[in-house]
Amino acid sequence: MELSDIDNIELLYLQFEDYLEIKDVMVSAYSSMPGAYWGEEHISALLKKFPEGQVVIKVNGQIAGCALSIIVDYDKFDENHTYREITSNYTFNSHTPDGDVLYGIDVFIKPEFRGLRLGRRLYDYRKELCEKKNLKGIAFGGRIPNYHKYSHEISPKEYIEKVRRREIHDPVLNFQISNDFHPTRIMQGYLEGDAASKEFAVLLEWDNIYYEKPAKKAAIKKKVVRLGLIQWQMRPYKDVASLMQQAEYFIDAVSGYRSDFALFPEFFNAPLMAQNNHLSEAEAIRELAKHTSDIVQQFSAFSISYNINIVAGSMPEIINGKLYNVGYLCKRNGTVERYEKLHVTPDEAKVWGMQGGNELKVFDTDCGKIGILICYDSEFPELSRLLADEGMDILFVPFLTDTQNGYSRVRNCAQARAIENECYVAIAGSVGNLPNVHNMDIQFAQSMVFTPCDFAFPTNGIKAEATPNTEMILIADLDIDLLRELHRFGSVRNLKDRRKDLFVLKKK
Repeated sequence: MELSDIDNIELLYLQFEDYLEIKDVMVSAYSSMPGAYWGEEHISALLKKFPEGQVVIKVNGQIAGCALSIIVDYDKFDENHTYREITSNYTFNSHTPDGDVLYGIDVFIKPEFRGLRLGRRLYDYRKELCEKKNLKGIAFGGRIPNYHKYSHEISPKEYIEKVRRREIHDPVLNFQISNDFHPTRIMQGYLEGDAASKEFAVLLEWDNIYYEKPAKKAAIKKKVVRLGLIQWQMRPYKDVASLMQQAEYFIDAVSGYRSDFALFPEFFNAPLMAQNNHLSEAEAIRELAKHTSDIVQQFSAFSISYNINIVAGSMPEIINGKLYNVGYLCKRNGTVERYEKLHVTPDEAKVWGMQGGNELKVFDTDCGKIGILICYDSEFPELSRLLADEGMDILFVPFLTDTQNGYSRVRNCAQARAIENECYVAIAGSVGNLPNVHNMDIQFAQSMVFTPCDFAFPTNGIKAEATPNTEMILIADLDIDLLRELHRFGSVRNLKDRRKDLFVLKKK
């Protein structure tokens, strides 16, 4: 059939009244396998058990193709299952509405309608059905009908590799791979009588990137996450109470916009050092560290009362006599987790005698997995890559920079992290001056939210940006599902396409 002859294409649920026409389509589609068609009792059983899974595609009112499927509890079947086993001896009693995988029973297109990409429409319907039913994915045994031509020379595994490299053309397997199904194993003796495939089949699977494991708690995992970045003005505070009053003001503001996270900058509490400016820089910051515990306690109380997760920038902390730059993630469920700056700057080490931390980890939140790197750490790409390998969706970078040079390093590296790790990155810094605090006298910042650079995101990779050197808040919504699509279908796939055969990155 020519494209010019097509007036109408419809995707419809299969009806039992269609059986005779369906049989005719099957007979012509499987002309090389005489008698390979479903009986009335088979179609009747499928329609009774799972009507949504059986669809036909009509061209000008004529059935051109069909897709049949069931839902199975996949763990109950061996990886080397046969077609007879998966269909319970063709009764389809293996179908269970409570299963977790959509299993493809059959897809066929009448020869005269091939070349119109109708098969793609049927596969797309299955994918949408899988997502609608919140199933883990789709699986089926794919025939390799050209294998008989090469079986005396190469194994099925070698055959599949040659097909993938386009050295051998296999119309069925090529089509399935092009539709995002990935071969997982070879199954021997899968379909009885399939001489063309030598009774071998390829187990093909498609993963539902939107699958969510049924929750046991009354909670919904958010798919659109709202961030509230606080571009903090450095100003004199007489005590911790007045500092936290200003912090609460900002938390109240961003939570009023129903933000899921509030991000504070690195060393936002530095103004409290003014009262110890008569001491050396190293002594003054150690005095500042005495307030850290109280500040964290108050942040935790705010996270609960304002129903918001708080990334509490960073503060100095003394452990066993050593000075560290640390921060705390105060979750709205009341739990508190700690993170450390791993790479201290030469200035931090020289002036304050600060030590680098030792722990790097991803944090589980009600909005997905996040990572937190303090300022200079964002300039070491290995750290964020390790976090990405653990499933990080959003990277938070609280920072403090005195000059535009220092800010540019953080900004440009943070944007690179978003692209190379296919994640969102939020950076927040402080602005203004502190004339009465040695080594913290000037600040430069422009808080921003970065995205990967692909069609679903801003073309320049910038989701939102604050006004430079101005006290303000920045609100941005991040769609986590867009990351899932990017990982799988992006124009480029930085995580997936890594040459792990040449290099490996891992924690010690």
